[in-house]
Amino acid sequence: MIFNWFKIFIYHLKQSKLFSFLNVLGLSIGIASIIFAILYWNNEHSYDQWNPEKENSYLVLNKIGSGDIWPTSSIPFGEACKATIPEIEKVCFLNTWYDEEVIKYREQKMLVKKIMVSDENFFDFFPFEIIKGAKQNILKEKNSVAVSDEQAQLLFKDEDPIGKSISYNNNEYTVKAVYHLIKPSSIEPNYVFSGVKRENDLNSWGNFNYGLMIKIKKGADVASVLKKMHHVNYVNRTVKDAKESGQTVEQYIKENGEIEIILDQLKNSRLYGTKSSGGANFPEGYGNLKLLYIMAGLSILILVLSLVNYINLATASAIKRAKEVGVRKIVGASKNQIIVQFIFETAIIVTLAILFALAIVELSLPYYNTFLRKTLTMNGGEFYLQLILIFGLVIILAGIFPAIYISNFETLKVLKGNFSRSKSGIWIRNSMLIFQFGIAAFFIIGALIVNSQVDYMMNKDLGFSGDQVISIPYNKPDRSKRTEQYLVDKEEIKKIPGVVDVTTFAGSFGGSTNSSSGFKHNGIFVQPRNVEMDFGFLDMMKIKIVQGRDLSPKFASDTVSSMLMNETLVKALNLKNPINTIITSGWGNEKGNLKFKIVGVVKDFNITGLQNKVPPMVFINLETLKWNNFNDVLVKVSANNLTETLEKLKSYWEKNVNSDYPFDYEFVNKKFAKTYEEQVNQKNLFFILNLVVIIIAVFGLFALASFSMERRLKEIAIRKTLGAETDILLKELSKQYIVFCLMGFAIGIVPAYILLQKWLEDFAFRINISVVPFSAALLSLLILTLLIVLAKAYQVTKIDVLKYLKYE
Repeated sequence: MIFNWFKIFIYHLKQSKLFSFLNVLGLSIGIASIIFAILYWNNEHSYDQWNPEKENSYLVLNKIGSGDIWPTSSIPFGEACKATIPEIEKVCFLNTWYDEEVIKYREQKMLVKKIMVSDENFFDFFPFEIIKGAKQNILKEKNSVAVSDEQAQLLFKDEDPIGKSISYNNNEYTVKAVYHLIKPSSIEPNYVFSGVKRENDLNSWGNFNYGLMIKIKKGADVASVLKKMHHVNYVNRTVKDAKESGQTVEQYIKENGEIEIILDQLKNSRLYGTKSSGGANFPEGYGNLKLLYIMAGLSILILVLSLVNYINLATASAIKRAKEVGVRKIVGASKNQIIVQFIFETAIIVTLAILFALAIVELSLPYYNTFLRKTLTMNGGEFYLQLILIFGLVIILAGIFPAIYISNFETLKVLKGNFSRSKSGIWIRNSMLIFQFGIAAFFIIGALIVNSQVDYMMNKDLGFSGDQVISIPYNKPDRSKRTEQYLVDKEEIKKIPGVVDVTTFAGSFGGSTNSSSGFKHNGIFVQPRNVEMDFGFLDMMKIKIVQGRDLSPKFASDTVSSMLMNETLVKALNLKNPINTIITSGWGNEKGNLKFKIVGVVKDFNITGLQNKVPPMVFINLETLKWNNFNDVLVKVSANNLTETLEKLKSYWEKNVNSDYPFDYEFVNKKFAKTYEEQVNQKNLFFILNLVVIIIAVFGLFALASFSMERRLKEIAIRKTLGAETDILLKELSKQYIVFCLMGFAIGIVPAYILLQKWLEDFAFRINISVVPFSAALLSLLILTLLIVLAKAYQVTKIDVLKYLKYE
């Protein structure tokens, strides 16, 4: 019986090659889109799931009075929590970022990324498999290091690394263990060095310099632990600071706010955790939950569109098999047998579609990985189970309705030959066609709005100009004398032909600044970003002064007690006449907090991406506090002979800055553009998906229009015999599809507006949704519909009248 079903399937496949191909291709595109979404979903949800400590490990975040959230804490706070809260099993201080430094072993030098610095408890929180060396207390001894197996092979070749001495940051470290990284993980270090704690931070509650992780005992109440941690901070910091300032605790909290502690569980941190203000909580970054939902939602929509398309084609083409069903019923076939037969045929088509889909995914995966910056592969037991689930789900959704629809044909009616004039099922196909138009409208509107937002971001005035400005890492070995060394190098760099100007600041365009401090004035507390800058920084970057003056070497006080503020900070402190106002800073020494005079107001500019509002910022000269926090030198170069200029800069850097580091640079504009690179990718994604959706919609519209018009061939022949003009026939045949198009568009605009308005909320600087994308989408759909329908309608109006009337 199954063999006979298969022969019947092959026969009908040959009879309608085009529509069979469209069926398979449409379904394969829909299934491929779901596979792409599943691969991304699986990867993002697999972070840290290997880690047996994921449930009980938490990163401590601090929300300060201004609302900023930082993934760093102070050492005395962490130690006090460990000592006074019995539910805390262990604490770990670590950098929440990676270092990039040169590692030396004998005569070898390697520039290594993903270097982690931590205390002795790192492997209690991230228990990577130890391949060689110590299993316990790996980082307990001073100047100890653990190395990943991949890096050990690169650095030591066939030597046993254990006990070997390597150089990092001008210090010698002994290799205690070799571990194997388990990915994906929130931290995937190539090296883990001991020695995170600095002596001058051990008693400073205000120095939020370290990431703090805590491990809570199993069964402990997290809410209770959090409450106790707040109490530790309240007693040891809030109460003491209030007393020192001569205020009551209530007055102090009212003016300065109180630090709110947040516990970010390792298990959920990547996708569902609380995001910090100054960067990612963990060095491997955040997962993009919104993009994940967007891709999953769009993939489901495309699969639904493919299924609707398949059902439409299947039910429309059922007319050609009506007599076959009637005859089979006459010879004794039951309704259930007919349903099973047509589900069997659907299963074959779905199998072919999945094979095509896997081929599409395999060929497209390199581009998909580039888009997501991942290395996804189609393997793993979970993926194959999901593939089987897709197979079953698609068969059920695509096969059940057409099979039941066909099995319900009335035997006498179809054998009399008048079934083709029945309107049975037409309203369902038309409803599905309207639904297809709605999905197409949603995608077109979405693509236009996303494109408009990205164009707006790319063309917005950022408040600075990075034209011909390159950023070069300044890797001087002795960081304590970085400012003095930079000022010497600056004068030499300016002598290089092609160099227009040189400056620096402690931060990066497209990133942020490297520190922030609390400021208080007239009872108002604000936590601005600190910008330590060289003289001439604002001028070179074309950042405007709106009041007062810039810092200048002409004024001795400008390296001692002068500062600038941006417009946002002036508004936050409610300063009506800021120039010459004396402000108590958050920077202190043994004599207390320092006082500064405001000499100028800087026009707001976007240092972070356009997703964020312009933060409050305070500007001081590099020599004022000598923090040496800057990491890059900004060099403005002439467009003429740029290659030669870069070669000379490279030569100078290798000779005078640090020969251990390869010369590297990046144009500032290009670096800032990375802040909206994700949105550019989303724009490209929408463009690709738009093409996919339109192609599928075209398949469905073309097929349905063909079947619909072929059913009316006799009617058209009679109309032509009675003298109907071609243009009248074209109008008559196409008008219903225009109505369907308008109805589908009306359905699609509501979810498009709501969801895209939600998407735009992520941007502090964004466009307003206008009627333009909706009008353009409607016009596009109408033109597409008319082109397809009129082309088919024109074809059927050219039929041979005698062929269809000779038997009447």
